[in-house]
Amino acid sequence: MIAKIGTYQLAVCAMHHGVRFMVVAPSSSLDLMMASGDDVALEERDSGELLEVAGQRFAADVSAYNPVFDVTPADLIDVIVTEKGVVERPDTAKLAKLMCRKRLH
Repeated sequence: MIAKIGTYQLAVCAMHHGVRFMVVAPSSSLDLMMASGDDVALEERDSGELLEVAGQRFAADVSAYNPVFDVTPADLIDVIVTEKGVVERPDTAKLAKLMCRKRLH
């Protein structure tokens, strides 16, 4: 799953503490043809957002990686909820079946 930065860390934290991790998203955001999110070029913002305040640099001699999104591995996702329904322990077959459903009323 590709989502806003911090999602991966939340999924790891949930797993560590025995809390189920749920993704709520429109079905249009599911891409069954993508084998892995590792091949996606993730958007990155300017490092100045992390190293400057009001245009004034406060961190000397360092660089920063400032991604907007991260990739959460599928095995950390317990439930996916879309307008088409709910899938527990999602895998390719379950998601394909979900995508064939009509929208819930």
